[in-house]
Amino acid sequence: MVNGKTYTLIKLLGKGKGGYSYLATFNNKEVVVKMIHHEPCEYYTFGNKIEAEYYDYQRLFKAGIRMPRLIDICKGQEIIIKEYVKGDTIFEYVKRDVNIDLFIDQVREMAALAKKAGLNIDYYPTNFVVQDNLIYYVDYECNEFSEEWNFENWGIKYWTRTKEFKAVLKKEQ
Repeated sequence: MVNGKTYTLIKLLGKGKGGYSYLATFNNKEVVVKMIHHEPCEYYTFGNKIEAEYYDYQRLFKAGIRMPRLIDICKGQEIIIKEYVKGDTIFEYVKRDVNIDLFIDQVREMAALAKKAGLNIDYYPTNFVVQDNLIYYVDYECNEFSEEWNFENWGIKYWTRTKEFKAVLKKEQ
C-alpha cells in the first residue's frame, strides 16, 4: 500500500545500489515499485536516498533524458512508483552478443543531453531498457558531470564485450 493505493507485486526486476525494483500491477496496469534499501555499498556514498531519487528525477526530466515517468512517491515509506518499461536491458543484449549500434547512438544522444545539463547518468547497461527500439534510462540516479564517469570514458566499457564486461559475466556464473 502506497499513499492509499494497493499495488500487487509480481516479481523482482532487480536490485541496485539504492533499492529493490519490482514489477507490480495497479488497476490492471503494470508499474514498477522501487523500495529504497539501506544496505551498505562499498563504492558509493548516499545521503537521503528517497530525496535524491526525487531531485534527480526532476533534473533528468528537465535535461530531456528518456526515462519512465514518476507516478507516485511516498517519502515516509521510501517507495517510488514509476512507469514500467517492458523489454530487455542493454546488458542482456550485450550478453547475447546482439548488435547494439542503434542503442549506442541513442545513449550518446542521452550523454550529450546530460552533459549539457552538467550531469552524468549511471551508464551501466542494466540501467537501460529497450522498448520499441528506443532505450530508456530506468534509473533516476545522476551526478554532477565528470569526464572520468562519462559514457566515453567509463560507460562504453560495459556496452561491448570488453574485459570489464566479461569480468561481470564471470561473477554472475
